Amino acid sequence: MRDTSDALLGDRAAAPRTYRSRVAAWALWDWGSAAFNAVITTFVFTRWLTSDAFVDPGTVAAAARAGAAGGHASALLDATLADHSAWLGWGLAAAGLFIALLAPVSGARSDALGRRKLMLGIHTGITVLISASMFFVTPDPDNLTQNLLLGIFLLAVGNIFFELAAVNYNATLSQVSHPGNVGRISGIGWGAGYLGGIVLLLVLFTGFINPDVGVFGVTGENGLNIRAAVLVAAIWFGVFAIPVMIAVPEVPASALRVRTGFVGSYRQLARDVAGLWREQRNTLYFLLASAVYRDGLAGMFTFGGVIASVTFGFTASSVIVFAIAANVVAGIATILAGYLDDRVGPKAIIVTSLTGMVISGAVVFVLHDGGPTVFWIFGLMLCVFVGPAQSCSRTLLSRVIPPGRESEIFGLYATTGRAASFLAPLAFSTFVALSGSQYWGILGLITVVGLGLALLLPIKAGGRRAPAVTP
Repeated sequence: MRDTSDALLGDRAAAPRTYRSRVAAWALWDWGSAAFNAVITTFVFTRWLTSDAFVDPGTVAAAARAGAAGGHASALLDATLADHSAWLGWGLAAAGLFIALLAPVSGARSDALGRRKLMLGIHTGITVLISASMFFVTPDPDNLTQNLLLGIFLLAVGNIFFELAAVNYNATLSQVSHPGNVGRISGIGWGAGYLGGIVLLLVLFTGFINPDVGVFGVTGENGLNIRAAVLVAAIWFGVFAIPVMIAVPEVPASALRVRTGFVGSYRQLARDVAGLWREQRNTLYFLLASAVYRDGLAGMFTFGGVIASVTFGFTASSVIVFAIAANVVAGIATILAGYLDDRVGPKAIIVTSLTGMVISGAVVFVLHDGGPTVFWIFGLMLCVFVGPAQSCSRTLLSRVIPPGRESEIFGLYATTGRAASFLAPLAFSTFVALSGSQYWGILGLITVVGLGLALLLPIKAGGRRAPAVTP
């Protein structure tokens, strides 16, 4: 059956066959990437850097007795943790700027040279090495600031290379799907990421974080349990990134692209954007709108563990338990949304998801004094909507990209996202800094999501999509 839709979704020929082995190998990269998304940037490493487990309470108490914060140790500890959260936001905002500058050029060059898979492997490998190096960040009270900045620096650089890897990975979606099942396969991949997060978090929770003495005799002394968990996460990502490198073939060099130098790639980027403005303006509007709300979604995950810990009083163990439950909810919701994507169109799912997130986030902000129960209920409700919005955004764009330009356009997708990637960290950090209370950062995050929703609503997008081919 011929697939039809309006201008934004485009009209692309259906691929004759989908190879399930390639889909499985492709989805394992998403499964493995949970190591970076769930463990490092959300629930374990960032949470640790901004918690009292990283800040020695004895040192804070001594500073308070010396006259800081009016002699109140608790006030000084709260101020210190708020400062750490703000510094985390600044560091990730800086990383976003570098991603915005590098992603489209990197993607376009990998298309032009036929090195999409090669660049995926290189950027993934660098991300794994940076993740492993986080083992050397310690909560030494004599060098607290230096170690905090080292941890934030590694997070920032890791984010840069992870996003560059994701540009090429997202581009390979067209190599393992066709227009009739692209939503389902994207949902399977994104859902696999959440489910992989469940398995990995369970392994880390029972092996290193929760027991007094974990695997290989690891304890919480000097943050060794967290550092060991990050090291295992790096290995996990490296192992599960291998299948896609074997099963999915490299693309040939694009006949549509002229090979240019690095500087010339930026001139080509300007021409590409101008071409989108002339010929596919609605697509350009979508790139801009999605840039805003995707940054809000990323902010929800990046600062979710931090908010749970500081504002709602979650311990390291309870954060992990919540993370496991959150990944179960998000994984199931994302896989189901993938099937709906191919039937009702992605925009309807994205709008519903963003609306649900704004409402749930507002409740979390208003009821911030309600303790862990509030976060359990409405934090999990947020997780229902995050994955579907992300996965459907990927499929919506995949349907409109001309063959041979996938990495380039997904690079532009990353660039527009990262051009706005300062918004969520900036909003979070600014609201925290101005109020002096971390929970105000929640309002900053939902403001960014709400702005993205407002920009998306006027954009024309497709409705129901009938399957083109049954795999």
